[in-house]
Amino acid sequence: MSLGAIVTLGELLVEIMRPERGIPLWASGPFVGPLASGAPAIFAHAAGRLGAPSRLVGTCGADAFGDVIVAKLEQAGVDVASIRRVAGQTTGTAFVAYRDDGERDFVFHARHSAAAALEPADVTAATLDDADWLHVTGTTLPLGDSVREACYRAVRLAAERGGVTISFDPNLRPELISPAAARELCAPVLEHAHVVLPSGEEARLLTGAETVEAACEALLTGGADTVILKRGAAGCTVVDASGSQQVPSLRVEEIDPTGAGDTFSAAFAVARRRGDSVHAAARFAAVAAALSVTAFGPMEGAPGLDDVERALQRMDA
Repeated sequence: MSLGAIVTLGELLVEIMRPERGIPLWASGPFVGPLASGAPAIFAHAAGRLGAPSRLVGTCGADAFGDVIVAKLEQAGVDVASIRRVAGQTTGTAFVAYRDDGERDFVFHARHSAAAALEPADVTAATLDDADWLHVTGTTLPLGDSVREACYRAVRLAAERGGVTISFDPNLRPELISPAAARELCAPVLEHAHVVLPSGEEARLLTGAETVEAACEALLTGGADTVILKRGAAGCTVVDASGSQQVPSLRVEEIDPTGAGDTFSAAFAVARRRGDSVHAAARFAAVAAALSVTAFGPMEGAPGLDDVERALQRMDA
């Protein structure tokens, strides 16, 4: 039996990045880019690179930056037919700098760009006709009312259709949303999400719980089947009705961690759809995310299926 499509929706951006750490965004200095980005786009690209049928619903400008993103997605085999090119609006951008300690600073042009032109009408029943997985990311929800309603519509359609796993990565960015607003905006997605993929701090912010353990329990009580706490280089923690389990990652030389969380989410979806257990899928995802940080740029390090399988074999040797 053939597998359905992995569908996601939301912003398409290009990143324009400082080429090395320690050059603040306010300083005159070099940049590298444009590099295709946007959390949903990184997710869709990663799923495509792993060989899964992947579809992205989104909007970008009818400009050169939009061309960069669409071409990158097409190279990975992503279905781009549902990307609408918006005349008269420029493709969204994110300027990124790394501090000496590895933390990032951003200047976003997203809310008033073509990335925010997504509308509920862009999401139709046909969007999900052949889907068995829908992924929503929290970076999309603050972009505006129409974008948010498009996400909510996709979630409702998937829930009504049945047979579609809904995953949600809060991916909370303080540059885009406050904790109080995040809880309000994320609630309609969390109501239907089967898989929630936060960091520990995001789990607490979403639930208002004092501890990460209590936050995970609240998410499970709220309807999620599985909570996966992403822990960066340390791997992840899988939490479900049977308890919690630590899952290690792969040690690599980190070049650029941008997009690792989105790659993790995509790899988890790919592995679960092919029949891997939750634990095995989380391990697969942790390794895929680790490999993704070994190249400069949000999508440049996205591994292929063979890359991840070989890395897993090395870990088991």
